[in-house]
Amino acid sequence: MEKFRWGILSTGGIAQAFAKDIERLPDHSVAAVGSRSREGAEFFASQFAGCRTFASYEDLVNDPNLDAIYVATPQPFHLPHTLLALHAGKPVLCEKPFAVNAAQAKLMIDTAHSSKVAIMEAMWTRFLPHIHKVREILAAGTLGDIHSVEADHGQLLALLNIPRLMLPEYAGGALLDLGVYPISFAHLVLGVPSKITASSSFTKEGVDGSTSAIFDYPSGAQAILSSNMIVATPCTAVISGSLGRLEIDRTFYNPASMRITLNDGTVTEFSRNYEGHGLREQAVEFARIVRAGLFESPYLTHAETLDIMKSMDEIRRQVKLVFPFE
Repeated sequence: MEKFRWGILSTGGIAQAFAKDIERLPDHSVAAVGSRSREGAEFFASQFAGCRTFASYEDLVNDPNLDAIYVATPQPFHLPHTLLALHAGKPVLCEKPFAVNAAQAKLMIDTAHSSKVAIMEAMWTRFLPHIHKVREILAAGTLGDIHSVEADHGQLLALLNIPRLMLPEYAGGALLDLGVYPISFAHLVLGVPSKITASSSFTKEGVDGSTSAIFDYPSGAQAILSSNMIVATPCTAVISGSLGRLEIDRTFYNPASMRITLNDGTVTEFSRNYEGHGLREQAVEFARIVRAGLFESPYLTHAETLDIMKSMDEIRRQVKLVFPFE
């Protein structure tokens, strides 16, 4: 099979991590990169054999030799850069959070449908081997009826003073950058909540330094979720059911070890035996759906991406987190 040729839109840290991880795949290639500057594109391309450079995003997305575009710019730019690629007829894998709000996400998905190309949120955790195992465990009913999900994501980021994390004009804050992981995890396990209760603390710049939320479900189940960029938290996840619990070790959103502990004391361990970052698994799935002529992945459908964005919109409404460009 010919290599799946990726065009990387942006040269930031996540773009480099993605490109380095897909180099582990024999049937994928980092074929081209686009940057706002020729120097930035050339530095990025120097790390990947055969990678061509473009000094504009417009030239990148119009390259006929690319199979897909990976959008890795800061959050406020996901919408315009995704639309740029879609209007050029290119399938798009767009970094998480997929957009700043649900309205933007819907426009991106609708444009992909009208352009008849695939689009997917790059919530890479959804495609990792241990999360596929989580799906199997839930489908088998091993844990019984699920009553509780707990997940947290806290990193000591505020001291880094990175504009995209700290400033309202970049849609900064803990919720969108970090909270999307536990929120997406809760949606995977329990679906759409019937009620959300949220609280945040704010930085002097006016973005959330920490946000916690309780999701309630018609079954009576709850998800207790938190994100924090002021302190480092355990970054673990627990799914508890009537027959036992599944504990995912630090860091739950990366390739991680985990275990099932049943009420009768039986413990089943799942070791972490994964090499590399893990970002390549979403690339494998995206290439599969593009080659199959599909428009979305069953592991993260368009409807689910929209539901996740709506949950984050509701949290932002409750805590009064507003960005100046909205």
